[in-house]
Amino acid sequence: MAEIAEGGGDHGKGGKKRAKKQSTRVDMTPMVDLAFLLLTFFVLTSTFNKPKSMELSLPAEPPPGSPPPPEVKKGLTFLLTKEDKIFWYYGQFNAVGNEKGLPPTQLTETNFSSEGLHKLLLDKNEWAINKKKQIVEEATSKKWADSTTTRKVNEILGDKEAITVLIKTDDQATYRNAIDMLDELKICDVGKRVIGVEMTQSEFNLLKEKIK
Repeated sequence: MAEIAEGGGDHGKGGKKRAKKQSTRVDMTPMVDLAFLLLTFFVLTSTFNKPKSMELSLPAEPPPGSPPPPEVKKGLTFLLTKEDKIFWYYGQFNAVGNEKGLPPTQLTETNFSSEGLHKLLLDKNEWAINKKKQIVEEATSKKWADSTTTRKVNEILGDKEAITVLIKTDDQATYRNAIDMLDELKICDVGKRVIGVEMTQSEFNLLKEKIK
């Protein structure tokens, strides 16, 4: 609170009465209390940035004697190696001289450019991307809740018609390439992605032939 201190009032020379001198002193204690109250209010009501995460599937170690995994019908497999090189193949891997007599798998090289990996993922994931656009447009017209839209989008991205991307690395691949790959999968709306699967011996041999 403000206080006014009065001073003066003495008679000067000639018997004239002097005007009283007044000084003002402001007490800042209530302002300090108010500042702390406001600070406490904003801290308790603020929403801090939450770390964003990406859903990632890591394969579990199969128990001994378990049957071989099922064939990957809509799988897109990437093999990462040295010098930022990326090789890929679509579908099931068929080794040379396989029992089914199918043509052996051939690796195709790509890169991290917009005309390389990005375009490839958009082409292979076209079905899910178009379905997601339809859901977003329908949500806008029907004014769905955000939770409903998110649920429907996740169902599309996890549908059996959507592609599954498997990322495999050799001992010369870098963490940076793996992170760049995951970022690109997120951008291209690839909902099913698996990392941490070891290359088979046939995949490794074919990769080594490509990078000689």
